[in-house]
Amino acid sequence: MKNSKFLIIAAFFSIYIIWGSTYLFNKIAVTEISPLFLASIRFSIAGILIMILAKSMKLSLKITKNQFVNSGIAGFLFLVYGNGVFVWALKYLDSGFAALLASTQPLFVLFLLRLIDGKRLQKKSMIGVLLGLIGMYLLVSQQEITTSEGSVLGIFMILTCVLSWSYGSVFVSKADLPKNHLVSTGYQMLVAGFILAISSLVFKETWTSPLNWSQKTQGAMLFLIILGSIVAFTSFNYLLKVVATEKVATSAYVNPIIALFLGWALLDETLTLQSVIASMVLLTGVYFITSRKRLVKVLPKKGSF
Repeated sequence: MKNSKFLIIAAFFSIYIIWGSTYLFNKIAVTEISPLFLASIRFSIAGILIMILAKSMKLSLKITKNQFVNSGIAGFLFLVYGNGVFVWALKYLDSGFAALLASTQPLFVLFLLRLIDGKRLQKKSMIGVLLGLIGMYLLVSQQEITTSEGSVLGIFMILTCVLSWSYGSVFVSKADLPKNHLVSTGYQMLVAGFILAISSLVFKETWTSPLNWSQKTQGAMLFLIILGSIVAFTSFNYLLKVVATEKVATSAYVNPIIALFLGWALLDETLTLQSVIASMVLLTGVYFITSRKRLVKVLPKKGSF
């Protein structure tokens, strides 16, 4: 019983702190490494390690053609576009600011469910949508942010990444994928790593040896691969089995606060009063939306990326 409580606490620490920290470490790494190249290495290595882990656990790695295609689509939506382009946008935006933009995902999911499945909005959801829109407006309307070079493009691209993640979450909730989440994620990461590597070459990014990276960047990459992609993801799936789904979904509004604080404390990122107010309004809206059990069940395993 004590071990179970300890594991639950450790798992929540993982999805709150580790996932919230990935924005910081992506920001550190992208200042030295090309974004698509960074993402391709991260997911290729993480995918291989996950497959080795799955094999050691004697899980079946067999996959049908349809499951492989669906894994590729999910990998593209979540990792190639959703993460690769997101990391690229971090070149122009603070990590904490980007994390707050990413927290609007439940809002996008809600709109997609309305559009695709025709699901009606409940009162709680409508309050969440209204607060989410107000919070987003307060966030992106700051002159000191939108006047900096590349910031408007960065904001736009991150919102398209959020849309990609959101559509991916709806797609995965209905798609035929390997039953084991570990195996499914392994295939998604391997496919995404390959596509990202090809994309990096097409866009003529500079490839550098990890031996030539600074120690700070090497450490950031190790964190993203081992802790961000594997430990936190495993913790997430463990929590889904032992606690209520809506409790696990609280990471959607804890992660941005962690990212905002770490960016301000460690990277000297700007933390304006308007950003603080916007985050409070936005995350309150996210709370109203994610507290709906029906929606929570289609949210993706996003924090690990």
